[in-house]
Amino acid sequence: MKHICIYFHSAVLLTIFITGCRSTAQKEYSAATLEKIRQVENNLGDWVKTQYDTVWNLQDRMKHHNITGVSIAVVHNNEIDWAKSYGWADASEKRPVTEKTLFQAASISKSLNGVGVLKLVQDGKLDLHTDINQYLKSWKFPYDSVSGGRPVTLAALLSHSAGLTIHGFPGYAMGDSIPSVQQILDGQKPANTGAVRSFMKPDSSVVYSGGGTTITQLIVTDVTGLPYDEYMQKNVLDPMGMKSSTYKQPPVGTDTTLLATGYKADGTPVKGKYHIYPEQAPAGLWTSPTDLCRYIIETALSYNGKSGKVLTPEFTKLRLTPVMQDAALGVFVRGKDSVLYFSHSGGNEGFTCYYVGDVINGNGMVIMTNSDNGSLSSEVANSVATVYGWKDYYKPVYKKVTDVDEAILDRYAGTYEINNSKLTVKREGKKLLISPYPGIWLNIYFTSDTDFFVRESQGEMKFQVDGENRVTGFTDGSTLIRKIE
Repeated sequence: MKHICIYFHSAVLLTIFITGCRSTAQKEYSAATLEKIRQVENNLGDWVKTQYDTVWNLQDRMKHHNITGVSIAVVHNNEIDWAKSYGWADASEKRPVTEKTLFQAASISKSLNGVGVLKLVQDGKLDLHTDINQYLKSWKFPYDSVSGGRPVTLAALLSHSAGLTIHGFPGYAMGDSIPSVQQILDGQKPANTGAVRSFMKPDSSVVYSGGGTTITQLIVTDVTGLPYDEYMQKNVLDPMGMKSSTYKQPPVGTDTTLLATGYKADGTPVKGKYHIYPEQAPAGLWTSPTDLCRYIIETALSYNGKSGKVLTPEFTKLRLTPVMQDAALGVFVRGKDSVLYFSHSGGNEGFTCYYVGDVINGNGMVIMTNSDNGSLSSEVANSVATVYGWKDYYKPVYKKVTDVDEAILDRYAGTYEINNSKLTVKREGKKLLISPYPGIWLNIYFTSDTDFFVRESQGEMKFQVDGENRVTGFTDGSTLIRKIE
């Protein structure tokens, strides 16, 4: 998961995204398909609409978010309908994004990892409900009293219901010492994250854990005797036709001109162009939207009994069956009868991405950017869903924005704190701005003198005052983000 993120609280993630725009046409399409592309490029939208909103187009939104490059692919009727790229894979080299450009898929890696683990279950080499220490050879999970005597299982690891620590990983810059998987799991140097341990009883709740997914990586290597990337290439990526993709970290043997350079939210490149992720299962996949569409198509065909390149229909349906809430095995699902969406998003240092597929209607899309700012991905996804008429996907919330007296805005200005992270609020003229990340300022939109929202974080918030009419903070309805200055 991305690590340049700011939490307004544990459930509301305010992510920042930014970069320029240049279209790179890779193929010739029919007039009908070209019209669909044009419509997608000119109907972007986010979760909320106001009385002041106008139609957004892709080029303007890339500039607005400071996005260096983006690549999009769309699936229709279980076929790739089109793929198109915009902007630069590397701005300084003037190297454009193309259909073949590879991005770090970040947490989307977990979905393909789920396929790889289920393949071993299908082959009788693993069981989803057995204590993982039955399979771990080179390292054992250190149970303690926190787990309450409950075993950690593969099903729990893949569905984030194992109650384990370590949400995500920052990766390692070029030249850094790279830890082993065992060192990562124990939080031992040169690992740059803490130990993966229990913080609640397994099977109690869904709490996202990249650390748990890293344990599945070690299980794969311990059981098969193969390096993780070799197992995944031979048993998952190649059979699905994802031959341009790789889990190698760093991507040794891949043409470097195909690798996108990652960019921070302010548009500066990541040092060394990209980070290295020895946590391959949760964050290490290099791929393209076109290759990921092949995974989406194979999943839908297998689900409907029309293919079985890796998993049988039975095991594909198992993989898409929620274990707890909307969390299935390496994927999140919603819908049931007329639509069944499966999806995952991801963010590594300098990259954000998103995919979604519908196994019932044969639809899907992949959006990948080489930027820390992920706002564009959701806006493009909403446009694709609208243009193609996807059911129950995009339902914007309509809000009436109102002006607030400048004296009231002045009272709201100041410094706020949540989970040791500080947020700054300031007034500029008749506007109130919030900075969740240094150098990034977001507009606050008021629906009353106290109620407000920011487009980059779904949901409405409210400023709080005490009995003496002093501003104490703001909430999203549950958690108080405290005003400290």
